[in-house]
Amino acid sequence: MKISKQTFEVLKNFSEINANLLINPGNKLQTISIMKNVLAEATVEETFEKEFAIYDLNSLLSVLSLYEAPEISLGDDYLTVSQGKSSSKFWYADPTLIVSPTKGITMPSQEVQVRITQSNYTDLLKASNIMQLPDVGLVSDGSTINLVATDKKNQTSNQFDVEVADGNGTKFNFYFKRDNLRMIPGEYDLTVSAKNISHWVNANVNLQYWVALETDSKYEG
Repeated sequence: MKISKQTFEVLKNFSEINANLLINPGNKLQTISIMKNVLAEATVEETFEKEFAIYDLNSLLSVLSLYEAPEISLGDDYLTVSQGKSSSKFWYADPTLIVSPTKGITMPSQEVQVRITQSNYTDLLKASNIMQLPDVGLVSDGSTINLVATDKKNQTSNQFDVEVADGNGTKFNFYFKRDNLRMIPGEYDLTVSAKNISHWVNANVNLQYWVALETDSKYEG
C-alpha cells in the first residue's frame, strides 16, 4: 500500500494535534488532542486492513520521508516501509497507551454559520504569530462578523481583524485558543454553537475538525 501525498499531509497535521495515533480498519483517520478539546477526522484514499497504534507519529513520518515513493505493508507486530531494495521496520505501540477518540461529536444548536476563505485563515494565523497573540475570536457587533487575533487578558492588546461576513443583527464573541486552531490551510465552512463547540468542515477535501470554545465566549441571540 502506498501513502498518497494528501494522506501524508493529513498525518503530518494530525501529529500537531496529538503525537499518538490509533488507526482503525477502513479509510477514516481520527485523532483527538490530549486535552480532548480538538477532534479531527479525515477520509483518505487508502484503506487500512487492520487496527494498529503509533505512539510517535512524527517518527513514522520521518521514516516515510526517507523514501520518494514508500510502500507500506502491515504485519502483526510492526509495519514495514520499503522502496526498491531498502526497507524500514516500525513497531506498533500498545493501543491502551494511545489517547484516541472513543466516540464522535454531534453538534448541538448551531447559532452561527460562516465560510472562512483560505486567505482569511492564513492571514489570521500569520498575524497572530507575528504579533504573538494567543487568542482568536469570531465576533460580531450585529453589522459585521470578523475573525480577530488578540490577547483577551490584555485590555491594550494589539489586534488583527479581518471581516468574513455580514452580520444579521446578532451580537456574539466566540473565542478559541490560537494553539487549538491547527487545521490544514484551506477554505472552511465554520459552524459555531453557543454551547461552546465549533465545527470546521473543509470545503474541498473530506476533512473536518471540532474545536472547543473558551468558556468566556458569549452569544446574545
